[in-house]
Amino acid sequence: MEPDVQEARRAALQVLRHNAVGPFDGLPRTAGWGYPEPYTRDLLIAGLGIMASGDAALVHDLRRVLETLAHNQSPRGQMPSMVQDGENRGASDTTPLFLLILGMYRRFTGEASFLEAAAAKALQWMAYQTIDDRELVGQQPTSDWRDEQWVLGHGLFVNTLVYGFLKAHGLSTQAAALREAAHRPEHGGFDTAGQPAYALWFYKVLRNKRCDVLGNSLAILTGLADRERARAIVAWIEAQCADLHAHGELALDLPPCLFPYVQPTDPDWHARYGLYNLPGDYHNGGVWPFVAGFYVAALVAAGEPDLAMAKLRALTSLVRPSRQLPPTHTGSFGFNEWCHAQDGSPAGQDWQTWSAAMYLYAAACVEADEALFF
Repeated sequence: MEPDVQEARRAALQVLRHNAVGPFDGLPRTAGWGYPEPYTRDLLIAGLGIMASGDAALVHDLRRVLETLAHNQSPRGQMPSMVQDGENRGASDTTPLFLLILGMYRRFTGEASFLEAAAAKALQWMAYQTIDDRELVGQQPTSDWRDEQWVLGHGLFVNTLVYGFLKAHGLSTQAAALREAAHRPEHGGFDTAGQPAYALWFYKVLRNKRCDVLGNSLAILTGLADRERARAIVAWIEAQCADLHAHGELALDLPPCLFPYVQPTDPDWHARYGLYNLPGDYHNGGVWPFVAGFYVAALVAAGEPDLAMAKLRALTSLVRPSRQLPPTHTGSFGFNEWCHAQDGSPAGQDWQTWSAAMYLYAAACVEADEALFF
């Protein structure tokens, strides 16, 4: 692997080891300084990079996160939004993420029945998250990782997680039914005329065909999209990003988390976006290193190793700048939370756990030429 990538991998491990113990029951921090809390979705997603690293101490920390979540699971089976706080509920992605990462952790460790009771309760919870008592689950706006982005009804991201955990837990019949429903236009589905990428969300006659790069990357990684569809999605995303470059809307060689950006004149614009979610910022098209890590892995899964390496190089450059590292860490990699699409400048918190972990995961996938754990 190239020297810059190896340097960044060492720096990513430094971030994860620094963040391994925080002030909340000694659980890992979400970011080095800005987010001391153990956010469930961040730490579970970071599990991919932790397992890919093979670092025994970090793997032990992941185990503790899973065990603590099981302890704080709601009576009906939902996983909390904060690992240590069983009363902090309402997220649509924490429970499917728990099931997905738990299934991967079991295979990684060989412990096939680890947290069996918690898994059974979580599966029962997810069985009742459908809107129409069919296969696809539903969600409320701002209930997944995008707390400033409206996703209504059937969201792509959450349903790809569901498809992934059904496969990870050997529930092949249910997985096949969900996959069929995701591609079933007569009853609604994520297919959108004129583009290979799946829609951001749909509900009844409503549909948002903007491209959710994380959701589409997971569709490729989980196999919801077959190899032919996966390569078509990748080619389309790359062409759309080239167009954004040509219009001065994207300065980086990595895709924004969402495009086209929601503009103030669009019907899906909300007043709060003017404060927190401007075009090219945050969840409205910001470039997130952890999302880019998923995209690099998806390129590997799609059979595009050269493009995956090129995007890993771009990600290596992206995770270097910082916004405000402490003086003792000046010169370190920033592993910032997200960057402005139009100029690439970091805008979130430095030493973000999932930014560092997903860099490790992306690099490991490129090195192995395999989408690890999926």
